[in-house]
Amino acid sequence: MSSVLFDVPGPRAVARNRLIGVATVLVVLAVLGWVVWRLFATGQFTAEKWNIFTFSAVWVRFGEGLLSTLAAFAVAGVGSLVLGFVLGVGRLSEHAWVREPVRWIIEIFRAIPVLILMMLLYYGLPVIGVRMPPYWAVVIALIVYNGSVLAEVLRAGVESLPRGQKEAGYAIGLRKTGVMRLILLPQAVRAMMPVIIAQLVVALKDTALGFIITYQELLYVINQIGNQAPYGSPLIPAAIVGGSMYVAVCLLLSYVAFRLQKRVKRSPAQAAAAGNVAADDEATLTQVIATQRDSVSQTDSASGR
Repeated sequence: MSSVLFDVPGPRAVARNRLIGVATVLVVLAVLGWVVWRLFATGQFTAEKWNIFTFSAVWVRFGEGLLSTLAAFAVAGVGSLVLGFVLGVGRLSEHAWVREPVRWIIEIFRAIPVLILMMLLYYGLPVIGVRMPPYWAVVIALIVYNGSVLAEVLRAGVESLPRGQKEAGYAIGLRKTGVMRLILLPQAVRAMMPVIIAQLVVALKDTALGFIITYQELLYVINQIGNQAPYGSPLIPAAIVGGSMYVAVCLLLSYVAFRLQKRVKRSPAQAAAAGNVAADDEATLTQVIATQRDSVSQTDSASGR
């Protein structure tokens, strides 16, 4: 038995892979153990370093930093999705006067690092008399960069679909916009959902770059708390606390994405059931739409009689 990409490993290969896996786990545990030992050796777990976290004001400050991070990510995430869909559709246009300018916009914005965009918006615009708050400099930079990346993700998802999907849509009488909206985009989003979510996680973590332009998000708070000299400059304890918050938020976002992906995968079968179609799990969205259109046509004919 073989796969499309590789042969199924035999007994010796399975044993070798298990040995490599065990060795990798041991190496990772050894590195983690060395890091923890160094933290203990340098006094990072002493009461003096962690005493600052007994004050409620410190946790309030961490909460404010986390809320600032989430506030920037919420707007940037939605804006990136919207911009990504707009640029992606433009990138797929059959008209060169639309497709080529959009392609250049995507390539330029993808090539500029997010931090450079933030610094241009925050430090560069005042040179021409325009002042922008740090929040909007962070949000706009994240939208521009991640929206450009998501546009390419969407384009790749649409172009990975079989040509028969588009042709079947035209065959049942759909226009170009209908084929894109009802057939191609839903399947492309479903196929590229893991990549889209991964890019949103990147956007969440890139909010930390706002620290450079004085946006008071979570990393800004970590640096502020960690440099309190009267409490022993607990930078590593503050980084551990703040990093745990980042990990928790990213895990929560990944879980929401997992649930959403499972729900989206069931949508074609549910659409088939709503249209009284006896379709199996492998029924394509095109087949569902075609059957529903036939049902509507039969209903209209019956009502006309």
